[in-house]
Amino acid sequence: MKADFIRGIRHGIPIALGYLSVSFAFGMKAVGDGLTWLQAVLISATNLTSAGQMAGLPLMTGGAGLTEMALTQLTINLRYGLMSLSLGRKLDESMGTLQRLIFSFANTDEIFAVASSQPGKVGKAYLYGLMLTPFAGWTLGTLLGGAAGTLLPAFIRTALGIAIYGMFLAIILPPARERRPVRFVVLTAVALSLCFRYIPGLNRVSSGFVIILCAVLAASAGAALFPEKEGGAP
Repeated sequence: MKADFIRGIRHGIPIALGYLSVSFAFGMKAVGDGLTWLQAVLISATNLTSAGQMAGLPLMTGGAGLTEMALTQLTINLRYGLMSLSLGRKLDESMGTLQRLIFSFANTDEIFAVASSQPGKVGKAYLYGLMLTPFAGWTLGTLLGGAAGTLLPAFIRTALGIAIYGMFLAIILPPARERRPVRFVVLTAVALSLCFRYIPGLNRVSSGFVIILCAVLAASAGAALFPEKEGGAP
């Protein structure tokens, strides 16, 4: 078990390094939007979802209702439930209900990809090691970003603050160029977002519900126009 735990830590180091830079941007933006560095760190320590945290930040600072915040997070993070169902088939007998609940806290996209790629079954020792280093990187990056947000000049904070948006572009652009359905969904979401931004009446919808509507409508349109064929891509 010790060897499996160390192997999990080793596999989690590259993920932690990636999380460090992204969470740095989140911590800096959170402080810039009015939160304290401690509040930013607590958010990252209790959540491991970059998109969810970035979407929740303006809702929290803008005084959105709990229902709106909950629905926004449900829409953004629904994929984690599907990933957990898939990964559940690879877990060995050491993963009881309590262990599964603990690991579900850190079942992010990257951790899921690494765990799923392991040969054979995976147990709690490996998974705990795999989640430990990314969790430390995510929390430490937020702390450093929050501290930097209180020390750096405003123009540097503004420049560094676009890093999180660069990350999102790096995620969506490669598959959008290669696959027409992904490109359609992305462009549809962008068009809908612009409608909610500039069309009178629609621009009164709160940001949380805009995220929900754009995600659901764009994904539904993509699923309807590009249904996935059995055993293959659309």
